[in-house]
Amino acid sequence: MSDGQVAPDDSWAPDACTLPTAERPLRLAEFDQFFRDAVRGVDRLSARHLRLHLAGDARVEESARDLTARESSCCSFFAFAVSRSGPDALTLDVRVPAAHIHVLDGLADRAASAEGSR
Repeated sequence: MSDGQVAPDDSWAPDACTLPTAERPLRLAEFDQFFRDAVRGVDRLSARHLRLHLAGDARVEESARDLTARESSCCSFFAFAVSRSGPDALTLDVRVPAAHIHVLDGLADRAASAEGSR
């Protein structure tokens, strides 16, 4: 969307997600807040691989690890990896199988939109 806002719906969320439907808007809001607070850059390395460049502080790393662990528990097709290559360099790599590229598309759009709204 051109105004820096992302669509509130979760139509791209897959049926494979075991998070109760009523909790999905809350999880989306958590991701949106995390993206606004932490994302400094978005790279789509391939159709199945997204890399988010994050603010490097310990609070962001803790939030990234917590949020991705909870997301992995309901959407096991996600492969998340948080890594640090320096004191201020933190990345979050997100990979999905080919069947869930549309989910990664939705996540990438939300991250890029949040990054662009700062």
